Amino acid sequence: MEENIAATKANLIAAQAALDFSKRGFELLDKKRNVLIRNIMEFVEIAKDAQQKIRTTFKEAYEALTVANITLGINEVNEIARSIPQATEFNILNRSVMGVEIPQIKYEKHRIEPSYSFYHTNTALDVALQKFQEVKYLIYELAEIEDSVYKLAQEIKRTQKRTNALKNIQIPRYEVLVKSISEELEEKEREDFFRLKILKRKKLLV
Repeated sequence: MEENIAATKANLIAAQAALDFSKRGFELLDKKRNVLIRNIMEFVEIAKDAQQKIRTTFKEAYEALTVANITLGINEVNEIARSIPQATEFNILNRSVMGVEIPQIKYEKHRIEPSYSFYHTNTALDVALQKFQEVKYLIYELAEIEDSVYKLAQEIKRTQKRTNALKNIQIPRYEVLVKSISEELEEKEREDFFRLKILKRKKLLV
């Protein structure tokens, strides 16, 4: 018998319990994997829309920036760009999806307050600033989505390995063990039954 485990009722109960536990574990992991896959597919669809919006907005922003560079001069635009403060209005929090911590970028959209004088600029620069502001918020959203997709994909990979191990190794192993112990116990019961019958006949003959 596998693993030299004695064919006893106690070992049969233990093997059956381990088999049931493995099957329940497989079912739970399989459900978890399916939920994670659904979530990742939703994020992928959202990411497609966000990427398209970023491409469109970037195009509009660079077109306006090109006009500003031509009409104001690249050096002037560079000087103005240096005066614009860095983005600090966001916080990165976490939320759990089936035990997986994924990011949640919290931010508030603010009205643009130009840090340059209108006297030496034109509307092309204002449009470029507006469009790059929109791009910034879209990048926040896309960064949140892409990091979530990566973390969910890693967890799906780990979950898949565990479900495969249960399905292909652990569950078959305990099924074989339960069957082996059951068959040996049945064989012992038959042998004991025949011994009792023989003993009864001998007693009758005495």
